[in-house]
Amino acid sequence: MIAIKNATLVMRDHFIPDAVLLVDEGKIVDFGEARKTKIPDGCEEFDANGLYVGPGFIDIHTHSDGKIFFQDDPVTASKHHLSHGTTALLPALYYSMNTEQYVEAIDKIRDAMKKPECANIIGLYMEGPYLNTKFGCDRESNPWKGPVDAKKHMPIIDAAYDLAKVWALAPERENILDFVLDVKSKNSNAVFAVAHSEAAPSDIEAIMPYGLKIGTHHTNATGDRPMYPECRGVCVDETVNYNREIFAELICDSRGIHVDPYMLRLVRRIKGDDRIILISDAYACDGPIPEGYDDVDDINFDFAGEIAGSKMTLDIACRNMIKHTGASLVDVFKFASLNPATVLNLTDRGEIAKGKRADLVFVDYKMKVYNTMLGGKFV
Repeated sequence: MIAIKNATLVMRDHFIPDAVLLVDEGKIVDFGEARKTKIPDGCEEFDANGLYVGPGFIDIHTHSDGKIFFQDDPVTASKHHLSHGTTALLPALYYSMNTEQYVEAIDKIRDAMKKPECANIIGLYMEGPYLNTKFGCDRESNPWKGPVDAKKHMPIIDAAYDLAKVWALAPERENILDFVLDVKSKNSNAVFAVAHSEAAPSDIEAIMPYGLKIGTHHTNATGDRPMYPECRGVCVDETVNYNREIFAELICDSRGIHVDPYMLRLVRRIKGDDRIILISDAYACDGPIPEGYDDVDDINFDFAGEIAGSKMTLDIACRNMIKHTGASLVDVFKFASLNPATVLNLTDRGEIAKGKRADLVFVDYKMKVYNTMLGGKFV
């Protein structure tokens, strides 16, 4: 048994200062104020030195470590995120891949998940194949511009059915329900996300009964549907904001480029803190930095000069969210751990509670990571 002492525990809605947390066989067995929580004899003691101890981060949408895609080197990418406190993640596979490339990437990550270095990979986030061809980086390479075709997508579903926790799609694609039903036939628990889309509310809401619960990188790569030239239309962002059931993913970079800081604050006010999920959307792209962005160091650009994901990890995203919105440490742990666990129905993690996995991250008030525990072991 390990006793973590002199910690400030980050709970769902409060702190427990000067606390003790007991870990045994990879799980949290007890915690509380030091004056009330006895450390059993023979425990291995670890002094947190007053750091904040919260649940490990859960990144449901990340393609890389900022330089290397998961499908190219899953060990390097996984270790990078783990070193920044991400104890669970979903590698995202992008729609620029054709059927064979998708299957190859899925198989490679499946094999990597058997390695201890990739213990924080818990599944896949399928950002495709059927997104709107107008949106997203590297869209010129999109091989999925044709109609929904079971012959092309069933090999992907067959390869990923048990690993794919989230399937992102554009609900306005013709016959998209055929694809949704094919996914559900293999995995009834699959979650869907509206992504790279200019769908009308009715298009999106038609998929919600089948498990559409997420707005992929909210306010990025979404269109507008104005009824009149002088009026703003109602499209994806408005639908995600309106529907309480949908969680909003947010990419929170240091300059507020993906999402303007005012928009971040607005989304918090509309969605509420239990419907926001911070993601890194870390990507690998070495396009030139556009003029005026010379000091930007946490996002990528493609060769057309457009945003191509980030170079972040979730500790950085949390730090930026605190800066841009005034969120507390309690809030950002909710955005980066509890809420992702909730949307994926991961009932064994996401908060400090008895019986939960001992996936923990030790940070200071600036969200600098000092230690990470995965399954009860320091890494």
